[in-house]
Amino acid sequence: MKLLLISNSTNAGEEYLRYPLPEIQRFLAGVDELVFVPYAAVTFSYAEYERKVQDRFAELGIRVRSVHRAKDPAAMIRSAKAICVGGGNTFALARKMQQQGLMQAILRRIRAGVPYVGWSAGSNVCCPTICTTNDMPIVQPESFRAIGAVKFQINPHYLDANPEGHAGETREQRILEFIEANPRRWVVGLREGCMLRLEQGRLELIGKRPMRIFRKGTETFEVRPGDNLSFLL
Repeated sequence: MKLLLISNSTNAGEEYLRYPLPEIQRFLAGVDELVFVPYAAVTFSYAEYERKVQDRFAELGIRVRSVHRAKDPAAMIRSAKAICVGGGNTFALARKMQQQGLMQAILRRIRAGVPYVGWSAGSNVCCPTICTTNDMPIVQPESFRAIGAVKFQINPHYLDANPEGHAGETREQRILEFIEANPRRWVVGLREGCMLRLEQGRLELIGKRPMRIFRKGTETFEVRPGDNLSFLL
């Protein structure tokens, strides 16, 4: 499998997809066309999302074809040279993907070695479920089940912050609730500006910040780029 799972599309003060673009370029070397899933977009159109991604990927000489234009989106996935799933609302994304049979189609292509790039919600849906998203359930998908290309859960945009005067749960407390209810599942807190790359059976953390690791019965710990992440596989 070839996966590039990115926490966030844009760092503060930067252009859209600017910081991950060099790594995307390396990951998609030799690819001239990819299929894009824009269904996490809610407050703007799928066509706008397609244009936004195409504008950036044009710098890499890659043509972007969005599934929302296809009469049979699953068939488009089945012939894809590479697959890209954008961020936005994970529940909206999962619902549409389930309705169109894209979860199963993408998993088959990933297992066949087709490269997959996702950010934020697009990283969430590569996990067994979407249950560690940060998003509100603005629509109801058929289930919380996702593609399941990896065995662990990702919490993108992971934050350590506990603002003064804030009496609600922190991100860590929410994840601790998840592992209490799902004791066999690893969860990774993927901080902004970071990504996970899986190639040739090796999982690697890329970025300048450590990743926080959660599992019931294991004291929460952090890993850094270059550390062995084979336990997640």
